[in-house]
Amino acid sequence: MKQFVLGGARSGKSSLAEKLCASYGDKVAYIATANKVFNDGEMDARIAKHQQQRPQHWHTIEAPIALAGALAQLQHYDAVMIDCLTLWLSNCLHEGNWPQQRQDFLNALENFNGELIMVSNEVGMGIVPMGELSRSFVDESGFLHQAVAALCDRVIFTAAGLPLVMKGPAL
Repeated sequence: MKQFVLGGARSGKSSLAEKLCASYGDKVAYIATANKVFNDGEMDARIAKHQQQRPQHWHTIEAPIALAGALAQLQHYDAVMIDCLTLWLSNCLHEGNWPQQRQDFLNALENFNGELIMVSNEVGMGIVPMGELSRSFVDESGFLHQAVAALCDRVIFTAAGLPLVMKGPAL
């Protein structure tokens, strides 16, 4: 089953995704998309918190850009978790290779056979931001979310730690 968990910052989406992954077994691969090049102290603290929350025996793969390649190699796990697609999008927009990375990822997602839980930030529910890069990020995030949701069996929106199943079977 391919599942997509999205919501705002601190909405409970990563915690929910971790619980879903754990329900499939102990052999879990966690794909982290944060790019250390862009980290500051606050981001380092966020990453450390995520690392402390998830089980130590999960296998972590860092894929700030080449997400499709990482995903293609992980078919033999009980579950795979990607956290998060919007960080990955940001990295690709900064690298200037977004269209190709997006297509490669969507192809890998379509071909993935296994339990997959993806996390992303819903950023398009507010006002249109100032600045071309910010608007491009919001637009591309929305287009990516639509494409990912279309390929998923279940889509869950989280707010205030509460899941709302938007597509697929109830939790």
